[in-house]
Amino acid sequence: MTQNLAAGMKKVLIISYYWPPGGGAGVFRWLKFTKYLRDYGWEPVIYTPENPETPVTDPSLSAQVPPGVCVLKHPIWEPYHLYKLFSGRKRTDKVQTGFLQEKQHAGFADKAAAWIRGNFFIPDARRFWIRPSIKYLSAWLSQNRVDALVSTGPPHSMHLIALGLKKRHGLPWLADFRDPWTQIDFYDKLMLTGMADSIHKKLEKKVLKHADKVVSISRNCAKDLELIGGRTVEVITNGYDPEDFDELPGFSKEAFSICHLGAMNADRNPEVLWKALSALMSENQSFRDKVKLLFIGKVDVSVRNSLKEYGLDPVARFIEHSPHREALAKASCSAILLLALNRTPNVLGIAPGKLYEYLALNRPVLCIGPDEGDAAEILRETQSGTSVGFDDTEKCKQTLAAFYDRFTSGRLTASTRSTGRYSRKALTGQMAGLLNDIASA
Repeated sequence: MTQNLAAGMKKVLIISYYWPPGGGAGVFRWLKFTKYLRDYGWEPVIYTPENPETPVTDPSLSAQVPPGVCVLKHPIWEPYHLYKLFSGRKRTDKVQTGFLQEKQHAGFADKAAAWIRGNFFIPDARRFWIRPSIKYLSAWLSQNRVDALVSTGPPHSMHLIALGLKKRHGLPWLADFRDPWTQIDFYDKLMLTGMADSIHKKLEKKVLKHADKVVSISRNCAKDLELIGGRTVEVITNGYDPEDFDELPGFSKEAFSICHLGAMNADRNPEVLWKALSALMSENQSFRDKVKLLFIGKVDVSVRNSLKEYGLDPVARFIEHSPHREALAKASCSAILLLALNRTPNVLGIAPGKLYEYLALNRPVLCIGPDEGDAAEILRETQSGTSVGFDDTEKCKQTLAAFYDRFTSGRLTASTRSTGRYSRKALTGQMAGLLNDIASA
């Protein structure tokens, strides 16, 4: 496939740490772009680690890689086995992203590992793959033509690989920020020294300066990057693939179930929701008998403690991981879909991938986060749900009571207004347009 492109087909080399059989949110964006790029005249070539340290695996996603796509794999050395040894974990244990804690208390080893991670592994623990990747891909590029280069991060080491290739080969380069770099919600938890902070910011500015196009996933994230880099940042949101939602089960009327898809770390712990649910359960016997909570994904110990504190653990069910299709099927049966945003300084720009899949599930969405944020704006635009502030317990109670009233009367539905613009194929068309721009410049 790398040597026999269809007439007029251009080729793009995509550098992504996350790729099937890895699972989780980091995989979907470029897996789905790859699925549809050929429809817009671009042949994708993927570069990814041979042996990555991914938090979850989902072999079912491999079936979504289009036939014949060239996937280049190169070994990576990561220091996580040292971290596991240092912190008393097994070699087979998965390292969680986003500072999600599964133990009751973080020990000295965990805190020390976070400090080492932030101050010595800059920009991240994949830094040792940068030079080997530049060398490997330079050799590959000497034998294979590409018309454009894409890096997607985090991990932001992927951008530094692309930066090295840009300097060596002069390739048109698009840097895709699925999450921020120095503005990411856990940046303060890295316990950076002044020098380390300065290095992070210097590298970030280099990427923003040298990439031909910079893309982010939300309006506010793009604004933050524009302030750092002094340049225009394009917005291409995450989305949903209609094919993932064919023949899913309908919603079950047996329980007033509230479902959260994906990991829930301490910053996403929606205490306002737990307070509101606890109050309604004490006031309304019918509500108490019907309400259920379903968490599909890793859940921080602080969230579990909050559920116990508010008497909600008897109605909570936890599923650590399901293959993507199975997770969507479980969510499709739920009455309400919960979008808990991070209570962090960058919250206005947080619009996670699950939001768009919630739209496609056509169930009402309850967002816990600021009404002026990007996620709340999308819910208003599509009329797909309601946003409740982090501390607005009264509005949360009123919203839940209204949802429950519609549930009991059989009127609990959601709009599908204007959701087509968030289909993965439409978004791939936007990305292909940017690739055309840099390839023809």
